[in-house]
Amino acid sequence: MAAAPHASDRGRLGVNAPLVASGIGVELGGSPVLHDVDLEVRLGELLVLVGPNGAGKSTLLGVLSGDQVPQRGTVTLDGRRVASLRAGELARRRAVLPQENRLAFGFRVVDVVRMGRAAWAGRPEEDRDDVVVAGALRRSDVAHLAERVYPTLSGGERARTSLARVLAQETALVLLDEPTAALDVRHVELVMAQARELAVAGHAVVAVLHDLTLAAAHADRVCVLADGRVRAVGAPRAVLTAELLSTVYEHPLEVVDLDGRLLVLPQRHPQEAPC
Repeated sequence: MAAAPHASDRGRLGVNAPLVASGIGVELGGSPVLHDVDLEVRLGELLVLVGPNGAGKSTLLGVLSGDQVPQRGTVTLDGRRVASLRAGELARRRAVLPQENRLAFGFRVVDVVRMGRAAWAGRPEEDRDDVVVAGALRRSDVAHLAERVYPTLSGGERARTSLARVLAQETALVLLDEPTAALDVRHVELVMAQARELAVAGHAVVAVLHDLTLAAAHADRVCVLADGRVRAVGAPRAVLTAELLSTVYEHPLEVVDLDGRLLVLPQRHPQEAPC
């Protein structure tokens, strides 16, 4: 079971919207990437960002985490600008799973996961390090890899190790950039179950996903981005419509209700018959 945010975290972060982005504008290399983005991230929910390549999903996640500084707009945690938070405090408030996991040195898996506890060094929470790390290894299905050296792992094993590091960090806000990209079906479901469990336990979770059906199955709210703008935010059934998605992805998509579950399917042109 995911540990709920500490009472002190709930007090600091607020109940409804711990993270608020207002009027966010970002340019990279002179090209606009995000335009006037407004978004609230709430405790107790899984918010999924979707959109085509180049929509600005990862950039927005970077802005929300404080790792990317916008040219315009502000991001606040309970009324405090994220940019004003010191690195240690920010690390105790939010954990980030990046899209790419790069570790050049030969750390063991257990050591990589233990890195998630660095923000709690010298504090009372440090006494729980061993228990938290063991739990994170188990929940990410990498306990059996604990003594393996990180560079020897497969892409999926690395992704799950990085997720375990994020879980070990024990923050009220969790930001995941394409957490299922390198995973097989079983581990996709495991990772999304962990994200869901965090939300149920009271954490605020934001995930970038490409799989629209996966987003529909697990998200409390979905934010659809296109051309650096928010096109819609809301419950999956309200947002993931064939009309909107076909426009955003510039390809005809069909949304099917299968026994209460939404399936998003691309329409395919029938192949020409062979001569």
